[in-house]
Amino acid sequence: MKKLLCLFLTAALVAAALCACGKQDDAHPAAGKTPVVLNEVAHSIFYAPMYVAIEEGYFAEEGIDLTLVTGFGADKTMTALLTGEADIGFMGSESTVYTYKEGASDYAVNFAQLTQRAGNFLVSREPIDDFHWDMLIGKDVLGGRAGGMPEMVFEFILKKNGIDPAADLSIDQSIDFGSTAAAFSGGQGDFTVEFEPHATSLESKGDGYVVASLGEDSGYVPYTAFSAKKSYIAENPEIIQSFTNALQKGMDYVQSHTPAEIAEVIAPQFEETDIETITTIVDRYASQDTWKDDLIFEEDSFNLLQNILEEAGELDGRVPYADLVDTTYAREAAH
Repeated sequence: MKKLLCLFLTAALVAAALCACGKQDDAHPAAGKTPVVLNEVAHSIFYAPMYVAIEEGYFAEEGIDLTLVTGFGADKTMTALLTGEADIGFMGSESTVYTYKEGASDYAVNFAQLTQRAGNFLVSREPIDDFHWDMLIGKDVLGGRAGGMPEMVFEFILKKNGIDPAADLSIDQSIDFGSTAAAFSGGQGDFTVEFEPHATSLESKGDGYVVASLGEDSGYVPYTAFSAKKSYIAENPEIIQSFTNALQKGMDYVQSHTPAEIAEVIAPQFEETDIETITTIVDRYASQDTWKDDLIFEEDSFNLLQNILEEAGELDGRVPYADLVDTTYAREAAH
């Protein structure tokens, strides 16, 4: 388990590094709107409904002047949230379990779930027409951070297929988040587990081939959620409701528009990626039912999350759903 609380002493340095990544609905603070800092774990097309809400002005409609900051890792996002550098955090909800277990008094509470499937893909160095998971036995795979959802879901799939992650293959967990694609291009590993746009980028360069979707093979998993400190929610229920309302509008948009239309809306968030690639990635995520119809984080999903944590050896006792999930705002937004 990541010791998230021990990162507090470096929070100021983290915040300084992250500020350069911020994005806002408008170039200047909007008069009469409430400023809200949202720290996202990564900047990925996987989170398309959130970017639709930004680009379509849904946050502004709800009276929020949003600043988006990319944390580049759940540990950093949680640190920013708990130290007050961010008002709302967006990350895998396993991080809220960890901080609760570590004894944080003003812990983070999940109030909206965005994705219901894993968003990463297994990329092979060579094309494989009929991939099956036992092809990884004896291979070197570039994986994710121990205790993070990408790695835990990967190991969850391996175990479902009768593969021992510790004994049957070699998983490299030493590479920084977001750097595995470059390492794979440089010759490391037989396979790598990648988010978009890195998976498609490896394919376009001829450096790799997507052979499996972890989202399809793991089934429905509560992969990412929005959270805020318990005190912030108690003191700012109107802000949380307005924020959730804006997100629901983004969810409604992706459920009622084509991948090409969604890609066109979120393209300003991904200026380094051409529109054809964005469309391909949105279509890939939409076709595997990545996004929920609503933002309600159900108890069954939270129990599944804890099952995955236990199987990964990251949880030594269950935590209460009622403490770590508040569905009040998502249920109201869904009306």
